[in-house]
This record gives sequence, C-alpha cells and structure tokens, in this order.
Amino acid sequence: MKFNIFNKQKSEVKNYEGATAFRMTSALELYTSVVTSSLSDTFYEKTDARLVRIQELIRKNDPQFVAKLAVYARERMYMRSMPLVLVTELAKIHQGDNLVSRAVGRVVQRADEITELLAYYQLANQRKEVKKLNRLSKQIQKGLGDAFNRFDEYQFSKYNRPNTAVKLKDALFLVHPKAKDEAQQLIFNKIAKDELKTAETWETTLSAVGQNDFENENGKIEAKTQAWESLIMDGKLGYMAMLRNLRNIIEANVSQEAIEKVCATLSNARAVANSKQFPFRFLSAYREVKRLNSGRVGNILSALELAVQHSAANIRGFDTQTRVVIATDVSGSMQTNISPKSVVQNFDIGLMLAMLLQNRCDNVVTGMFGDTWKIINMPKSNILSNVEEYRRREGEVGYSTNGHLVIQNLINRRQEVDKIMIFTDCQLWNSQGGNSIQTVWRQYQAINPNAKLYLFDLAGYGTTPINVVENQSVFLIAGWSDKVFDILSAIEDGSNAVGVIEGMEV
Repeated sequence: MKFNIFNKQKSEVKNYEGATAFRMTSALELYTSVVTSSLSDTFYEKTDARLVRIQELIRKNDPQFVAKLAVYARERMYMRSMPLVLVTELAKIHQGDNLVSRAVGRVVQRADEITELLAYYQLANQRKEVKKLNRLSKQIQKGLGDAFNRFDEYQFSKYNRPNTAVKLKDALFLVHPKAKDEAQQLIFNKIAKDELKTAETWETTLSAVGQNDFENENGKIEAKTQAWESLIMDGKLGYMAMLRNLRNIIEANVSQEAIEKVCATLSNARAVANSKQFPFRFLSAYREVKRLNSGRVGNILSALELAVQHSAANIRGFDTQTRVVIATDVSGSMQTNISPKSVVQNFDIGLMLAMLLQNRCDNVVTGMFGDTWKIINMPKSNILSNVEEYRRREGEVGYSTNGHLVIQNLINRRQEVDKIMIFTDCQLWNSQGGNSIQTVWRQYQAINPNAKLYLFDLAGYGTTPINVVENQSVFLIAGWSDKVFDILSAIEDGSNAVGVIEGMEV
C-alpha cells in the first residue's frame, strides 16, 4: 500500500512486543481491523478495545470507503457481524444522502440479519429505556425496509427466533416496510400476528424425531438415523450444515449410500464455491472426523481434501519461473482461539492459507518460524494433512516471533527468490537482539532488488513490522478467507487492498 504520510517520526510506534513498528493509514488500519475480527478477545486486544478502535477509525475515514468496506467484508470476505457494525456506526456520523441505506441493502443478506443489525444498533446507541429502538436512523430504516421485501415466508420462518433480544415482529413494527405486492403483505401480516409456520429445517427435523425408535422390515432402527439419511438423500441438508455435522452423521451409522452422497456433495466444485466457507471450516471438520473410530472416516477425509483443493482452484498461482518462499508464524500470540466457541487459532488460519497458496505454486519453499526458521516442504495435493503435519511439528522452532530469520536465511545462502509470503499477526521482533526485519529486508534488497515481500496480517492490530507506506517492495494483505488471494492478484496487476475496496460499488 503506497500512501502519503506527514513525517517519518509520526509513523514509528512500538508493537505489542515492544519492537519498532509502523502505523498504517486510517483506511488500511480499518480494513485490516475489520477483516480479521470475530468480535472476540484476541491475544493482545480485548473485544471492547477492538470495537472502540474500529469506531474511531470509521470517523477518520471517508464515508464512501466505510460503506464500500462493509460491502466488501460481506460479499467478498463472507463476514456477517462486522458489516452490520460498519453500517450502524456509519449511520451515526453520516447523513444527507442514501449511502447508508444502500449499504444496509447490500450487507443484509439473510432474514436474521435484520434483527441482528437492530440488536447492535440498540447496543451501539446505548438504548436502555423501555423503547430501546426508538428514534431509529431513517437511512437504516429505509435499508431494512428494502431488505424485508427480499425474503420469502420460508426465510422469515427459518430465522423467526422467539428468544432473541430483538424479534422479527419487533423489527416489522419498527421498520414499517411497504410490501411490494399482496403476497408480501400476507407474509408481513403473519409475522405481526405470530402466525408464521415453523420452517422445516434439518434442526427441526431432528428435534421432532428425538430419540424415538421404530420398526421396519429390517428390524428396529434409530429414528435419528433415518432422519439423517432422509435429509441427506433428499438434498435438505445445506453445505454448511453438512460440514458441521459430519461427526453426527457418521455416529448415526447412516447407510453407505448416504455416506457416498455426503462425499459427492462435499467434493463438488460448484457446491464448494456456492457454500462460501472460510478455509478453516474444512480444517475443523477434518480434525473432528479424523478422531472417530469408523470405517467411513477415510472417504470423508478424502472428500474434504478434494473440497479444499476446489477452493484453491481460483487462486492465481505462480509458474516455475517464479520462486516463492512461504513462511508461517508459530509464535505464542498466534496460538489464541479466534472465538470462545472455536478451537481454530490464528496459527491454523495462517497454515491453511499458506498451504492453499503452496498448492498453486510450482516453485515454492515452505516453512515456519518462532525462535528459529525451519524449511518443511510438503506435497502440493494434501492441503489439510499438510496443515496437520505442520501443527504436529510446531514445537520444533520455538515460540518467539523472529520473522527476520526467513530473510536472513536467504541472505546467508545468497539465494534469490521473487516473492516472500509471511503469514503472521505482524507482532514481529528479534528475541535475540540485533537487526529487525525491516533492516534485514533492506540488506536482502541490496542483493536482490526485484524481490517482493507480502505480509498476510491475520490479527489486525493496526501496525506493521515494515513501513509498507514508504517501501515500494512490501505489501500488506489481511483476512481469513481464501479471497485474500484476490488482493494478491490485484497487487500483481498494480493495485492494492484499499484500491480493491474503493473499486466496490454501493
């Protein structure tokens, strides 16, 4: 990212490890903070602190950029909560046109996001009185009114949850959407009268079955087994639900035909693309299934490997003429769960993205760094098993943040490469004293002036270990989705992350 700054002194700060780091522009910092946030505590930053920092950055940025970032986060990075935060916070400070309502219309893509947005609006505006959602922003009201007309009865009933702080009926009375036709008005009337039928979903199907058994010509079988088989064979189990329930499906002892249908669905290229899953979701499923004692595990693991390879297929790789080094950060700060309910860590996300990229490169060296830097080459085809092998061996390099050793090793061997990709939380320092990564990078440029360094920021703390503003050979990319590689492609075409976001339409 190449942006103007006022002077060098103002750009230099200390990172959380006490090492010299560099400020980002407000646009770049907002982007990295948003696309790496799950609204949960991180190793160095509590949830409230991250949210306050994002709120402050929204005020510093152009409203058009904030709106475009919200759309980018929802449509390109498949995020749900952060786009709602962005448009709600933007409504506090921007009036005079329909920018906010247009952005709301783009980021609300599921019926439950109407109530999610209102729930955050209530919290963000510190509404504690009886009518917590009175004085609703007119632009948010208009955007939500348009959203109401995009969903059918099934979609409303699927997300009509009676125990949430903001109910669908509350939202209807607050927004007062104008029905697009008589059929839509009938749906609104049902919402108002609490007459929506309970949608038939995989959750309701299994809940209705309970633990009941029944008899058929083959003897007694579990009703839940039959329910899973019916959901699978009738195509009523969505991709995400299937991915998250693989253990339940296997333990239900469904038929081999059902297992084959599951494998075919998981490994279908179009289904993978349409599912819009974060890469680490496949890793979570892989780990869950791998622990099971079942003869069906092998086929499921193979299907998951195929699924991940499909997700990597559109990544623009590099041919045999492009020499690539991929390094993953194994430091202690990378080994924090991304949310309280998740077992996935930033380390896992970095490994997944690194192995996806490695799969697409023809001339590549991979490794990990902590106290030391170690090259660990892996076969290109086995992305998930490669991640597991790296995870198994992470203690071999220690847990410091000596990212400079990746470059120092190239200097020591006088080896020229074209691109160095580092997946990290950007809190790098030299635990052994001596040169920083910025100093070492200058030394390497003297040997190999055409080399480029790419920092994949997985935590969004707001600083970088190298001044990406001034250094024309260093680039910053952030996020947890495989779509981060679209930014990599944009850089190859002469653009950057902020340029991609600014190119979005709202």
